[in-house]
Amino acid sequence: MIVLTGGAGFIGSCFLWKLNQEGIKDILVVDHLDNSKKWKNLVGKSFYDYIQKTDFFNAVISRQVPKPQAIVHLGACSSTIFPDANHYIKNNYEYSKVLSLWAFELRIPFIYASSAATYGNEKYDYDDDTSKIRNLSPLSMYGFSKHMFDLWLLNNNYFSKATGVKFFNVFGPNEYHKGGMRSIICKSYDDAFGKKGLIRLFKSYDENYTDGRQRRDFIYVKDVVDVMYFLFKNPSKTGIFNLGTGKSRTWNDIAKSIFAVAGKKEKIEYIEMPDYLKSKYQYFTQAKIDSLRNAGYTKSFTELEDSVKDYCYYLKNKSYL
Repeated sequence: MIVLTGGAGFIGSCFLWKLNQEGIKDILVVDHLDNSKKWKNLVGKSFYDYIQKTDFFNAVISRQVPKPQAIVHLGACSSTIFPDANHYIKNNYEYSKVLSLWAFELRIPFIYASSAATYGNEKYDYDDDTSKIRNLSPLSMYGFSKHMFDLWLLNNNYFSKATGVKFFNVFGPNEYHKGGMRSIICKSYDDAFGKKGLIRLFKSYDENYTDGRQRRDFIYVKDVVDVMYFLFKNPSKTGIFNLGTGKSRTWNDIAKSIFAVAGKKEKIEYIEMPDYLKSKYQYFTQAKIDSLRNAGYTKSFTELEDSVKDYCYYLKNKSYL
């Protein structure tokens, strides 16, 4: 049995799909199904059982869960703008500590989701060398909660027992339930393909970047779960790994890729960024992926334009992985 927390979420459900593709179905899915449509991510998937996150946490505390083969811990509060710091601490930090200590006790692989939000800005070149973790300054409480867990592992010399993945800007099918946290591709699809023929992007408030030229490392979720499966199959590859393409692209590039698929003339409107977001905004991200390559992952990442084209097929058909 494999424990997969966050298994009904965006990346978690796509990794569940990947495991199923590889013939693996003995999976205990842990998540928090509420009044959102996240449950649809589980439709058509094969898994051994499902349990709500609080019930699972209590069962782990009382050691009432059978020993799993591995724990893949993707469950977290992933919103970067949630106002309650205590919520982040409980869900992203304390929960992660309990699960990791259980995995270490059982001597089983523990793979968990960190985030590129831990970096804060480009000052440290997005280098996933664990010796540089203490230098990082996240810009959001979300990023800080992930950073705290990375620090805790580092301070207790646990990185030899754990595998952390720092996700950069992931997009693709199964993110439909995420509301305002969806990718710009998902949020802009209807307007771009519809009568408006328009995509709205945030203005820049940094003189180093003109409007739409802010840069991010965008990575397709199909590439993400391929890397995660590689790490799952190679449990000796411990430490922390950036998971991006290693290339930064602009928001304008994203918009142009969508218009190219739509077969429409480019029409971009630059809008004001909400005040609450301005101090937390990353103007540039680009994963340094040497650690992943040195671990033996050799596959190329899908080009942005090809990823957008593939994703638009899912959006057109309102389909899931």
